[in-house]
Amino acid sequence: QVQVVESGGGLVQAGGSLRLSCAASGSRFSINSMGWYRQAPGEQRELVATITSGGRTNYADSVKGRFTISRDNAKNTMYLQMNSLKPEDTAVYYCAANVINGRYWGQGTQVTVSS
Repeated sequence: QVQVVESGGGLVQAGGSLRLSCAASGSRFSINSMGWYRQAPGEQRELVATITSGGRTNYADSVKGRFTISRDNAKNTMYLQMNSLKPEDTAVYYCAANVINGRYWGQGTQVTVSS
C-alpha cells in the first residue's frame, strides 16, 4: 500500500508564497510521474502541474510562471513552490503518485489566499 502525504498548506495574503511538499512511501514499484491537483469549493478537481521521474514538467496555464514543481527521486518527495499567489488559487491541493499498479492520492492540504 502506497502512502502519500502532503504538507505545507496554509493562509497567505495575495502576492505571497507557499511551498507544498508531498512524500510517497510504501511502494514496491518505482514511482513514475507525480502531480499536484487542486479542488476549489463547488469545482471539479483540476491539474496544477505534473513531473515525470526524468524531470519533465507540465503546468496548467493558470499557474505558468508562478508555480514551480520539482522532485527528489531518492526521497520519493515532490514539491510545489507557489509564488505570486492569487485569491483564485484558494483550494485543497492534492498530490498524486503514479505507480505501475495505479494512482495514489494524498488527503489534501488547504491553501487559502486572502485578498
